[in-house]
Amino acid sequence: MSTPFYVSPEQLMKDRADFARKGIGRGRSVVAVQYADGFLFVSENPSQALHKVSEIYDRIAFAAVGRYNEFENLRIAGVRLADMRGYAYDRRDVTGRGLANAYAQTLGTIFSSGGEKPYEVEIFVAEVGDTPDDDQLFRLTYDGQVADEHGFAVMGGQVDLVSTSLESTYTEHAPLADALAGAVKALGQADAGERVIPTADLEVAVLDRTRTRTRKFVRLSPARLDVLLGERGPSTPAEKSSGDGRREGGGSTVPVVDNPSDPTDQVSGSVPPLEDPTTGEPPIAPPS
Repeated sequence: MSTPFYVSPEQLMKDRADFARKGIGRGRSVVAVQYADGFLFVSENPSQALHKVSEIYDRIAFAAVGRYNEFENLRIAGVRLADMRGYAYDRRDVTGRGLANAYAQTLGTIFSSGGEKPYEVEIFVAEVGDTPDDDQLFRLTYDGQVADEHGFAVMGGQVDLVSTSLESTYTEHAPLADALAGAVKALGQADAGERVIPTADLEVAVLDRTRTRTRKFVRLSPARLDVLLGERGPSTPAEKSSGDGRREGGGSTVPVVDNPSDPTDQVSGSVPPLEDPTTGEPPIAPPS
């Protein structure tokens, strides 16, 4: 009988962490910014069907980077958990902190398990409160660690470049237009210089505490982004796929007009995409 190859636990965890970080770093960044009326999420995502930012519950949003099928499974699990908790107890019992703790346990268990590869994902869980002091933003890494973020946060892609640019323009309690302009400018930073991202390639959503409806999540259309951003010069779109040839996205939406007089406001639905617009193949179904 041959002796099995021995790997120290420290080296095993290091190898798994390096594997997850490389997968996450190949994609494009997601920026979360706290502005005057709630949270703003911005990402460069040309896909109109596969989204990185989605709604979880009334006041809670979910954003992710990495492998689509993995964080889509996590998103669906979070929606189910929130719905069950709100139905069994009360809608006020569904909190961002509770969902972040559940995600942390799941990611930590998968990362430390030797039977499967770690998830190549990072996650934002945000909850908008009645006042800016009540807002909460949690960042979860591939190994289940939870960080309580304040002001703004960046994950995926060129984190250092985007964070440095956003830090120079960030203003506390800024209006939506200013926060959006700073986030889009930061995402356009690259080693070769600043790039103007077309509004059609931007995925932007907000958690707006000023909405009179129970659901505070709103997805901004390109038409409204053009109004908010104004004239920015000639656009230079990026290639349609991430560095490793995989399409990023997350969740799915069906546009629903919130205000008939303002067709640029859209809230998320729950109909899954029929196919990946890049490969033409259906996305991997989550476990039942």
